[in-house]
Amino acid sequence: MRRPAEDGYYMPGEWHPHKRCWMAWPCRTELWGDGLDAAREAYATVAKAIAEFEPVTMVANPDDVAEVSLRCGSGVAALPLALDDSWMRDIGPSFVIDGKGGLAGTDWRFNAWGGKYDTYDKDAALAQARLNHTGITRHAAPLVLEGGSIHVDGEGTLLTSEQCLLNPNRNPNLTPKEIEEHLSAYLGAHSFIWLGQGLVDDETDGHIDNLACFARPGVVLALTTKDTADANYAALQDNLQRLRAARDAKGRELEVVEIEQPAAATDSEGRRIARSYINFYIANGGIVMPEFEDPKDDAAFATITKCFPDRVVRQVPASDIVVGGGGIHCITQQQPEAEPA
Repeated sequence: MRRPAEDGYYMPGEWHPHKRCWMAWPCRTELWGDGLDAAREAYATVAKAIAEFEPVTMVANPDDVAEVSLRCGSGVAALPLALDDSWMRDIGPSFVIDGKGGLAGTDWRFNAWGGKYDTYDKDAALAQARLNHTGITRHAAPLVLEGGSIHVDGEGTLLTSEQCLLNPNRNPNLTPKEIEEHLSAYLGAHSFIWLGQGLVDDETDGHIDNLACFARPGVVLALTTKDTADANYAALQDNLQRLRAARDAKGRELEVVEIEQPAAATDSEGRRIARSYINFYIANGGIVMPEFEDPKDDAAFATITKCFPDRVVRQVPASDIVVGGGGIHCITQQQPEAEPA
């Protein structure tokens, strides 16, 4: 089968109009433990917030469909498919369009974030199952990749991190150039901005959606800290320098908007939780972003509101999500409208 870019397909920016948002219901007791019920309630809150702006479908194990309907309400559809857990950004397909009404899905190889969990066969098969269910053309990519490790501007520029995509637990036999070639072929990207390291103790090995994202072409939001003693300071400063030195696919310098990270927090085992205001969802006419009951919540809200003046910003509690290793962006995935914006 021909690769998507060969037929003019590309991954649009996340602000491109959406057909719907996809999510997945938490179910891995090994991960959530006593926090499973709280996680499910937090996922339901996110789903209902997004449903104010666009349709939402929650994928769930068949035994959980009734609970999804009860907790999420009639505004959120439920689809029974087998799951190991609930990080739809990473286990679902990356959708691409051709600007002429065509829609396809890139199905990446999934190995549970470099083998961090022993059982992941259901999650690895989910993208294909979802594409089959919706009748969308599937392109199987020969690359281990999670959707949270990439972000695009829809004009050919792709953001990612060296810690994740160059990690030997993903694609040890591929060079950076070979990885870029796969990203070009399956997403239509042709200009790459590589950040360095991710957040301390980030189980995803430095996913970009905790570090930086495009607000629109030429404008990037970046997580930062002014605390020189913070364990994330050096990595975040390095990432800022890389962004300021970068050029996008159109040759533009980037406008970099900084968002101060929330205060450090740890889980029950003393491990730092990867909390980030960058980890938000862009919906049709809205933004659903995290709240951490932190003094910096208000400033982050104000900055994101300023960056998206045409969207309503909803801030929802995210602490019961991030203890599982990801944020609001990680648990969501947009399906773009196939027609041009």
